[in-house]
Amino acid sequence: MAAKRGTDEMRDRVVLGEFGVRNVHTTDFPGNYPGYEDAWDRRRFEEAFRVDIIREEEGALEFDMVGIDAAIANAFRRILLAEVPTMAVEKVFVYNNTSIVQDEILAHRLGLIPIRADPRLFEYRNQEAHAILPFSGDEEGTEIDTLQFQLKIKCSRNAQAAKESSDPNELYFNHKVYSKHMTWVPLGNQTDLFPDADFRPVHDDILIALLRPGQEIDVLMHCVKGIGKDHAKFSPVATASYRLLPDITLLQPVEDEAAEMLQKCFSPGVIEIQNIKGKKVARVANARLDTFSREVFRHEGLKNLVRLARVRNHYIFSVESTGILPPDVLVSEAIKILMGKCQRFLNELDSVPME
Repeated sequence: MAAKRGTDEMRDRVVLGEFGVRNVHTTDFPGNYPGYEDAWDRRRFEEAFRVDIIREEEGALEFDMVGIDAAIANAFRRILLAEVPTMAVEKVFVYNNTSIVQDEILAHRLGLIPIRADPRLFEYRNQEAHAILPFSGDEEGTEIDTLQFQLKIKCSRNAQAAKESSDPNELYFNHKVYSKHMTWVPLGNQTDLFPDADFRPVHDDILIALLRPGQEIDVLMHCVKGIGKDHAKFSPVATASYRLLPDITLLQPVEDEAAEMLQKCFSPGVIEIQNIKGKKVARVANARLDTFSREVFRHEGLKNLVRLARVRNHYIFSVESTGILPPDVLVSEAIKILMGKCQRFLNELDSVPME
């Protein structure tokens, strides 16, 4: 029985010790453990696999993905970062720029402003050349592959400002250029194609440049569809990460002063103290909240009373959107892309002649 428990721990848990981490590598390969059926089975996978939504906010989503391997979890994370398309400024036509910001720096700043536009409504520009050399052509955009924005603003002096004032907000008009000054200029028949569209930057208060009287910026921008592998400005997420579910086990009762010290070794909410028959007794309340600082290993009287581990196939995903698309839409699009990759791989296998 002890041997079986040790094998189960090796298969299912990544154990954190005082000086290292055990059971890091996946070992549940077919035939590796006598008595265990590890050959992949679709029915068994479907029974074990699940996705639980834990927290959903306007721009963030936390969910659990249970029953998958690290390779699949990491592929899903990388797709979110680099392969879900968005719209971003690709070309900037500078007609006038007398600010202190150089043209190329201004273009770079404009490119990093997230644009609230659903990329599913647009095509890639120059679809055939996209896979070879993205956005290499000089062709003009069309209504199906390009969004056009204009930024035209000039700073002037406020004649009504008090003479003793030194506040730029009182002295000047339009001395701060914000993303809200970017306006959508429809191309072709986009007004008819998108009658209810509100294409604009995600945030209105992104500072682009500072101006002084007489300085102005007059630029035209073309936004195209792209992916994060081409340029980071196309990445739809501010962050997409995962961690394994913590598993904290008390190996024996921890009471009184030791219980209070144990509680301080973990993140708030992980350990709670109960009053049982006049004694303070520690128990694990919510291991999910722990960050695994391993502070408990610094205390000689506590380090042998606790086992710290992580559940090998339970991934806690955190997705924070840049605001271009809701995080739940990003997750569903990433799943579609992953399914497409799998289907292309199966098609390649089918096309290989059998000898």
